[in-house]
Amino acid sequence: MEISANMVKELRDRTGAGMMDCKKALVEAEGSLDRASEIIVKKGLAKAAKKSDRAASEGLVHSYIHQGGRIGVLVEVNCETDFVARTEAFKEFVDDVSLQIAANPPVCVRREEVPAELVAKQREIFEAQVRGEGKPDKIVPKIVDGKIDKWYSEVCLLEQPFVKEPGQTIEQVRTAVVSKTGENVQIRRFVRFELGEGV
Repeated sequence: MEISANMVKELRDRTGAGMMDCKKALVEAEGSLDRASEIIVKKGLAKAAKKSDRAASEGLVHSYIHQGGRIGVLVEVNCETDFVARTEAFKEFVDDVSLQIAANPPVCVRREEVPAELVAKQREIFEAQVRGEGKPDKIVPKIVDGKIDKWYSEVCLLEQPFVKEPGQTIEQVRTAVVSKTGENVQIRRFVRFELGEGV
């Protein structure tokens, strides 16, 4: 099948991958944009995994004020070099992360950081709900595990659906930035303030 320049451009716009990677993926997917996107995501995940051990001590601390000063976010996103920290792709990602935190308040960046006592408390709540529905004892733990997994996708930033594109998680967006910049990119930490919170 003939792979046109327009097809390559469309796939590049969708994924942010390089021109040659897009062309190879389209050839492999026999012209299917959806399959080619999947191929690029899988290759990007593999590349990102290789880069995840590299030190990322450069980057940006970014502030974002939302809704007329009612919500504020401070976030640190790291990369390997100050050159990448100054690129549009990196700055746009940092801005998107700030927007995400303002819109969907997470508890932490990744599931390993969720306090054990919070997980235990949530597990108790889910177990009480499931038992209240009269489910058989032997399937209760499995249902609770499923609910905990879904809960992680709400409270862990990397697992949340991206507000601008709900078909992708923040982790998938981060992986695309790793592919685009060629560096290890990590969301290190954040703080979110909401006016009147806890008063």
